[in-house]
Amino acid sequence: MFKQILLPINLEESDIAGRAIAVAEDFAEKYGAGLTALTAIPDFNSSMVASFFPDDAIKKAHAEVCVDMKKFIDSHFRNPAKVHCSVGEGSTRKVIIDYVKKHHIDLVVIPARKRDIGRILLGSNSAYVVDHAPCSVMVIRP
Repeated sequence: MFKQILLPINLEESDIAGRAIAVAEDFAEKYGAGLTALTAIPDFNSSMVASFFPDDAIKKAHAEVCVDMKKFIDSHFRNPAKVHCSVGEGSTRKVIIDYVKKHHIDLVVIPARKRDIGRILLGSNSAYVVDHAPCSVMVIRP
């Protein structure tokens, strides 16, 4: 049923990922699917902003987040060796949707935060992914 499962993780809010990790691992195991944990780092939206940073700032940030992500996977997943790690650049929602399309993801398992007025008015990444992903999306509430 599922061949490729994507689990987006915000390393700054990793405390909400526990249930989603368990669900994603269970589905991957049940269906023999690949499992990718994905996080996103911001990019420079304009050349003017980029001019304030060293040329290799994004490369360094990407490398550091990769290390952090691998540590997170090693400490939070039952079978870390079976989890592929990926770091994208840009807005979280765009990174997720682009990854889904590029890698033919069958299922996105995404943790959701508790609702607050800011999320209701501005929307959320999970709601955006549900609306725009060309595959099934499972939103795991805390």
